[in-house]
Amino acid sequence: MTEHIIDISEQGVRLTVRLSCLVIHRVESGETVVPFEEVGVLLVSNKAVGYTHAVLAELAGHGGVLVVCDDRHLPVGMMLPLAGHHLQSERFSRQAEASKPTQKRIWQQLVQSKVALQGRILRDLRGNDHGLIRMATLVRSGDADNIEAQASRRYWQFLFNDPAFRRDREAEDQNRLLNYGYAVLRAMVARAICAAGLHPSLGVHHHNRYDAFPLADDLMEPYRPIVDRAAVLIVDAYGPDVPLNREVKGALIGALLNRFEVEGEARTLWDILFRMAASLAQVYAGDRKELFLPDI
Repeated sequence: MTEHIIDISEQGVRLTVRLSCLVIHRVESGETVVPFEEVGVLLVSNKAVGYTHAVLAELAGHGGVLVVCDDRHLPVGMMLPLAGHHLQSERFSRQAEASKPTQKRIWQQLVQSKVALQGRILRDLRGNDHGLIRMATLVRSGDADNIEAQASRRYWQFLFNDPAFRRDREAEDQNRLLNYGYAVLRAMVARAICAAGLHPSLGVHHHNRYDAFPLADDLMEPYRPIVDRAAVLIVDAYGPDVPLNREVKGALIGALLNRFEVEGEARTLWDILFRMAASLAQVYAGDRKELFLPDI
């Protein structure tokens, strides 16, 4: 099944429903029709976009995610489906009752996978992993030694060839590209979580009273480097002040829609995320010990 990520920001449109399809009405270029079952994420940042209630109901009913963006095209809100799995109530209970050792083991696996991929990205783009691949092997339960933060400090300065670069969500440099890409990735992960019958507010490591989706923040960690790589290629070509226009957003989204070799097969990131979330539900149920976190 195709999982479209639709970004509406360039012009005002009207969104309606026709025969279980999303209809995008544009004044200049006519209609675009997409079956709701193929809509993974709908991002809207243009203030002139109009919805019908049926659009939101159909989108949620088919498991899609709505992301609302501000004037800077950065997400400020997200709507997720309520029902995602026939065993949802049982899985919520198992998730809420997960032991501390289980949570720490899960976080260890997530950090190991993230740091290892960061190292491979550095090796691919800069010719040297700067020790990150080895650091990934040193992560202990719960990341007691805070390897993630140590790796991050080393990673960012070499990734953009800029010792002064800092990850800052409010900065107007390449951080804008990272913010946008991460927001799309977060929505994709949140959809996978709901499809697996898990609750996005019950995190493994992230816990913030003002964050409604800490589990999405946890599970997206191993895949952030996919966005990082796309951002680096854009910055290397056009500089850190490149506008966040249709082409740039398309490149960031395109990186997330690539196929990745997993166990000898080409798989979409959607498929990988759904399998990862399902494996987490199995860990909570006691049916497995390890998350599905393939090398990509």
